[in-house]
Amino acid sequence: MATERASGDATRQASAGEREPPPWPRPAYSWYVVAILLFAYTLSFVDRMILSLLVAPIRAALDISDTQVSLLIGLAFALFYTLLGLPLAWIADRYNRRNLIVAGIAVWSVMTAGCGFAGSYASLFAARMGVGVGEATLSPAAYSMLSDYFPRDRLARAMAVYSIGVPLGSGVAMILGSFVVQAVLAAPTVDVPFYGPMDAWRLIFVWVAAPGILVALLMLTVREPFRRGRAAAAVMPDAPADAPGLVAHIGGQRAALGALFGGMSLIGLVMYGAIAWIPTFFARSYGMEVAQAGLWFGVIMAVGGAVGLIAGGALADRLFVKGVGDAHLRVMRLSILLGGPPLAAMALMPDPALAFAMLGLAFPCLTMHGVGGVALQLITPNEYRARMTALYFFVVNLVGLGFGPMLMALLTDNLFQDESALRYSIAVVAAVAFPLAAIILTWGFKGYARELARS
Repeated sequence: MATERASGDATRQASAGEREPPPWPRPAYSWYVVAILLFAYTLSFVDRMILSLLVAPIRAALDISDTQVSLLIGLAFALFYTLLGLPLAWIADRYNRRNLIVAGIAVWSVMTAGCGFAGSYASLFAARMGVGVGEATLSPAAYSMLSDYFPRDRLARAMAVYSIGVPLGSGVAMILGSFVVQAVLAAPTVDVPFYGPMDAWRLIFVWVAAPGILVALLMLTVREPFRRGRAAAAVMPDAPADAPGLVAHIGGQRAALGALFGGMSLIGLVMYGAIAWIPTFFARSYGMEVAQAGLWFGVIMAVGGAVGLIAGGALADRLFVKGVGDAHLRVMRLSILLGGPPLAAMALMPDPALAFAMLGLAFPCLTMHGVGGVALQLITPNEYRARMTALYFFVVNLVGLGFGPMLMALLTDNLFQDESALRYSIAVVAAVAFPLAAIILTWGFKGYARELARS
């Protein structure tokens, strides 16, 4: 099956004047590339989240308010991460993706370390913007590269393993955070060789940035793959490489993309909101220390998230091989149907042990939705893949990261008007958004299968 598809691609590209595509890379090497990208993705999430674990010492050192801290955590990072993702993806669609990722790792690592040396709020804000710029290079280019390293029937598993970086990086950050606060309080300053006394919270930024050097060096061992499945050259041999067909491509796939973007955005709304508020929920509802709740939640995210992503990728690949064209959207819907009820129930449990048990059931199921990125690649021509991925992340992050935590806070403050009612806000958002996401995904089954057949 994969051989027939590769042969068809070769015929189309040869007829358009392109050289015949080489054989697929050796599986062992392709998985080596996945491992390097996973390492980079995990580190990016640790660097992204570490500031939120150091709120107290940063506020004390810079004399800033909660609102200013929230801008550092959210706006300073997210604004440039989302907006610059599109022009950086344009570069990834045309030039060497490996080199772009190496440059991005270097930028976000230097800027993360720069957060530790920031002497004012403005310089810390600028460093956080730099972290967002660097990280914006990774996923659009990585998704595009993996689509050229793996045949369609093995792509979901590869991208699922890469996507483990999200729960793994978030989990590591949460687990690290449970010890960081204690360390900072125990040793507010550290004597650094050749530098002198340094605030412990500043040194933590340098520590988490240091592995970026290793990841960048490892990334240099990755080869830029041959670009497969280009549409513009095959359909319009005389058209320029910068074909103005991206907008037309989006318009032509509006049913499939609408279901995919809409469904994933609503899933992200719940997931980002839950990740932001669950440690606080355990503190308010059960009197737990936030650090202790974050430790257990981090373990659940890291382990359960990895299990769910791998299971979702394997299931999607198996269904796809059997000829189920909308397999990836079906797996996304299944993740909601299996994981949504225990997540909503978690917020209503009478004691923390039962709540953690529900959370442990929910996360492996909910993270199966990670195959959404694979679904996008399968219906997108090579020359648009990085930009479509950047647009995908832009929409999902704008809705999920931008409104998920805020929506739960607004319900708590304005509807329930009681901070101890945070549990009901989590349950309400999950109970409303997840069924809507399932309906939208179901509506898109036929449209997606039709676009897959055309591709």
